[in-house]
Amino acid sequence: MIFSKYVEDSRILHHLNQEQFCKKNMASKKEKNLLGYIYLLLKISLFLLSFISLIKIGNTTQLRISRLKEIKDSYLYEKDRFKKLTNRFDNLLSLQGQQRFMKDQDQMISRDVMRVIWR
Repeated sequence: MIFSKYVEDSRILHHLNQEQFCKKNMASKKEKNLLGYIYLLLKISLFLLSFISLIKIGNTTQLRISRLKEIKDSYLYEKDRFKKLTNRFDNLLSLQGQQRFMKDQDQMISRDVMRVIWR
């Protein structure tokens, strides 16, 4: 009688343990699914963040390159202008440079403007 009571009690406990295990197992599956969705959402958000950052970096790089191109063009224009002015100044200081300078000035002034030449 005592033995049968223990067997019956152990069956009840075993049955209760199985129910609790199933409940815990279902809860752990739900938790695993929830964690899986959270990780997926986290991965998607980080991917979007990195993609947007790459687009911003590309845009900034393109803007810098265009600015550097403008600076380079301006530099080359000023460098060419400096060379021309240096050559004109050197020609002015060379032999008969003053006469060539006066010729250049005559060509630069339009014809309908009164000219005053200081000597």
